[in-house]
Amino acid sequence: MATILVTGSCGGVGSWTVDHFADAGHEVVGVDRRTPPGTRENAAFKAADLTDYGETRQLVEAADPDAVVHLAAIPDPESHAGSRVFENNVVSTYNVLDAAGAVGARIAWASSESLYGTVFAEDDWLPDALPIDEATPTQPEDPYGLSKVVGEEVAARVARRYGVSAVSLRASWVTYPGSGETRTAREAFDPETAEPSGNCWSYVDVRDLVAAVEAAIAPDAPEPPIEGHEAVLVVAAENFLGRDTAAAIEAVRGELPDDCDLAGDESVFDCSKAKRLLGWEPAHSWREAEDADIPGPSFL
Repeated sequence: MATILVTGSCGGVGSWTVDHFADAGHEVVGVDRRTPPGTRENAAFKAADLTDYGETRQLVEAADPDAVVHLAAIPDPESHAGSRVFENNVVSTYNVLDAAGAVGARIAWASSESLYGTVFAEDDWLPDALPIDEATPTQPEDPYGLSKVVGEEVAARVARRYGVSAVSLRASWVTYPGSGETRTAREAFDPETAEPSGNCWSYVDVRDLVAAVEAAIAPDAPEPPIEGHEAVLVVAAENFLGRDTAAAIEAVRGELPDDCDLAGDESVFDCSKAKRLLGWEPAHSWREAEDADIPGPSFL
């Protein structure tokens, strides 16, 4: 069994990630700003300031993990000072990934579709072509999206410097089984009055994102799935509106890119690279997830 260090272990994605790998029998070290109130078999929890390189390096070296999953971040540039979002995310990503590389750990970390720039742009816009893939230019205006662009450069640097595998997972809005958030958003949607959606109503089920993490670090395989650094999109196959994607975009925005190749309710994000490199495909849809009765992590 592998030792896996997970940052942001008290957050939504982080706690589900800890649960998944602990259930599989791996030894998990969860790191966050605080330790959780509960305990978890196969998991130990540590508190640290990941913007402090000394603390971060000490924890990583002490754990000596086979893989590091970096999920800690400030995800919302609208509720925090922009400089705080950028500094926290970039510095913590550098510290965690550099420490991981120094001990030879495989790396997966949470990038974001926000790096394309459409989510938090001041003036609503679309890329020149749909669907969006990893070759689409990144043009962020906000500190969060920019922090993810820089974070991917950090991941690429660490992979070069230390010869480790590093995967940047470009996830969309993360949803949770039984939460009903997609239902609320869908039922409130009216193309006549709806605000433009920066990610065009895309999402990813937390279970699929955790599966992408597992595919990226391959803890049970003797070799990682990739060499060096790769960025891959990990998004659900369809939008959560249950509507034709191109028609919804055109109704809300009044236009579509001249180059638009979308069919039905498929997502605007093309995840074929994740399938090709990692063997990953989304397995969950809002259609079953909205009413799913699946308890979340019990240690929180």
